[in-house]
Amino acid sequence: MYSLNYSEIAVKQLKKLDKETQQRILNCLERCRIRPQAHVNRLVGCEYFRLRVGDYRVIMGIKEDKLIIFVIELGHRKNIYK
Repeated sequence: MYSLNYSEIAVKQLKKLDKETQQRILNCLERCRIRPQAHVNRLVGCEYFRLRVGDYRVIMGIKEDKLIIFVIELGHRKNIYK
């Protein structure tokens, strides 16, 4: 099972969201801990992945050798890819 690490930016962005959205995102991340490749898609031209949670996206890096998921950024889909 993978462990979850969050960047400071991701923690700040998560705290700005309403409680219901925060819980949905955290539940999806917990589900991804078992087998993240089944839930995420690779970003084009980048080594990072995205997780879709409704209208929100979570940008993350996955270290296969150390079993770590590093959450880099999260936000609404219209703003996250900029």
